[in-house]
Amino acid sequence: MDSSTIRLSIGGAAVVGVAFGMARYAYGLTLPAIRSEFGLSELVLGAIASGTFLGYLLGLLAAPRLSARRGPRAPTTVGGLCGVAGCVTVAGATSPWVLAAGAVLAGSAAGWVWAPYSDVVAEAVPPRHRATVLAAITTGTSAGLVAMAGAGQLAASTSWRLAWATIALAAGVAALLNVRTVPRLQPPRRETTTARPSVLRRAMAAPLAYAVFYFTATTIYFTYASDAARSGGLGPSAAPLIFAVIGLGGLVALAAGRLANTFSAPVVGGGSVLLVSGALIALAVGRASLAAILLSALLFGAGFMVGSAVLAIWTAHVVLERPGDAFTVALVVGAVASIAAPALMGALIPVLGLPAVLVVVGVLSSTAAAVLTVVPRARAHVPGSAVAS
Repeated sequence: MDSSTIRLSIGGAAVVGVAFGMARYAYGLTLPAIRSEFGLSELVLGAIASGTFLGYLLGLLAAPRLSARRGPRAPTTVGGLCGVAGCVTVAGATSPWVLAAGAVLAGSAAGWVWAPYSDVVAEAVPPRHRATVLAAITTGTSAGLVAMAGAGQLAASTSWRLAWATIALAAGVAALLNVRTVPRLQPPRRETTTARPSVLRRAMAAPLAYAVFYFTATTIYFTYASDAARSGGLGPSAAPLIFAVIGLGGLVALAAGRLANTFSAPVVGGGSVLLVSGALIALAVGRASLAAILLSALLFGAGFMVGSAVLAIWTAHVVLERPGDAFTVALVVGAVASIAAPALMGALIPVLGLPAVLVVVGVLSSTAAAVLTVVPRARAHVPGSAVAS
């Protein structure tokens, strides 16, 4: 592997680590402190959380258009700048409206940077190294979660605003690395053929159903994990530990391709949702115990990262001729689920309480996981490699 490929891996991992592992989930990390300072209701807090995933969806939809006009590096640069601007805005917010605007902008960073790196790697990296480079870039998510834990620890001893300021600084450094290490490529040539919609709908039914359950459960966990620990009586230092353990647990995703090849993507997907469901229930039942919370985070990290990787593998298997488009469709469906989930939680928590709602979501998700695992739609062994979630 030559030096330019190594630099690309480092730059891509840095941007993905900040966008996916930090800016996208910083709101959940700091939610208890934000509630306290601004005196916001659960409904408003849930609406802001939904807004961060709306930003992600908008970035996801806009990135291909910019890439087609300016080349695949352009969206990754925009994503880095959105991370900087959004986090700076939240760190200095003086009203809920400014806070919400900054959180939405920061959340959009992840949408901007996902697909372009696949195109960059396909163009700039020799075929024998592509899977390795994509895996390295993907691992940035876990590294970002661990780094965010450090920022959260600083915030716990000072102010929640410091966490956002630290992430803004990290986003700036990552954006500079991206410009220095990722080559500027020409826009891709337009495709003249398209997949038949009827084939796409039939083939994608199972992975799209999986995307709904997976993204709903993971979004709720990221949004309310810190809040659950705080409401259970644990100190503010518990939240950074949760995100650090999630990042460490996510390293198991490096084996996602091998698992899918051995057991099939539907089975591994069902198992991932089952892990996330167990993590939600453990979070609700054991929220007063640091050991139980950290076990929950470890289970969640494994289910979260393996689940995102297997979605890429699954969609590539069922739509062989258009794997990128299939994965984008699945991510859009998942983003819509991510937008709806926190808003619904904000309406249910005042009525049922956070622990009860977490248990309900966990039970429903585990039921879906059982269906995906016991009645898989595709039993063939499938090859694949991890991609950023």
